[in-house]
Amino acid sequence: MVSTKYLSVFSPATKQERKENFDDYWAFTQQHGGELFEDDKDLAKKRATLKHFQDNPVRLRNPLADPDAFYRNYVDMQDDPESLDRMTLMLTGIYKFARHEWVGIKGAWDAVPDMANSHAVEDKISRVHLTEEFCHVRLFNEMLITCGLDKVEWVPLSPVKEKIYEQFPKFPGFLMDTPAFVTELMGVTFYCHLYHLFDEVLADEPEVRDRLKELLDEITIDEVAHVGQRRNFIGPIGMKVSKWLVKPFYTLFFNDIPEVGQLFSVEQMIKDGIAFNFNELPDYMIERSWIPSYCKA
Repeated sequence: MVSTKYLSVFSPATKQERKENFDDYWAFTQQHGGELFEDDKDLAKKRATLKHFQDNPVRLRNPLADPDAFYRNYVDMQDDPESLDRMTLMLTGIYKFARHEWVGIKGAWDAVPDMANSHAVEDKISRVHLTEEFCHVRLFNEMLITCGLDKVEWVPLSPVKEKIYEQFPKFPGFLMDTPAFVTELMGVTFYCHLYHLFDEVLADEPEVRDRLKELLDEITIDEVAHVGQRRNFIGPIGMKVSKWLVKPFYTLFFNDIPEVGQLFSVEQMIKDGIAFNFNELPDYMIERSWIPSYCKA
């Protein structure tokens, strides 16, 4: 990769540049996900991709030694995290991260106009964006099934957290846009670290390792595009605020998932978020994703 190929995601952009990039992103998303099935919260190409994985299943050659440890801790940590093996920590951590995503998109789905009532291109993009996120939860669930965990339930967060997620999409843009952008950036940062963790934890399960990487790639490719799309809402002052928010947001969010501190360096993830510029992503991912024009050198 050429290190100067892309600029920082925090790079400045004029209002006109951002308008042009909204139009460009909308064109991208039309071919990227295919037909929108709004009642099913699904997209044609995403549905076909998931079906391919389900029709060609991969499973652990050596089943989990203690699946009960996962089921005991995957909703709320009951055991001392240091007592759990890294495989279990990885799987419960994946669930908890995805669960936050799931709760957030549930709250947003009813707060944004459906496609029939979306007239501005930004509203249309938001509807497709949320649909992609529902597709991601299905891919995360397939990760868990791949590891032999087929009794997972997607359960709500606490009433207070559910209410926060429910109200957040109703905030005006000047309050919502910067944290929404940082949240997307945090997702890509987490996925990049998770991708490398697969090599360590699944070294003796190459087929499952490769399948989980394939599933995660499908999610990350979308999320990279979402980072650019969410960045597109933000002007110069908001960009400064966003960069400042990376550390407290990452810290607060990952403190709620104790597995993360056991598996990763949160400090390094914060550094990676602040420094994010697309250059460390593999070419095959860039080719299938979307990057704002003002982040290209």
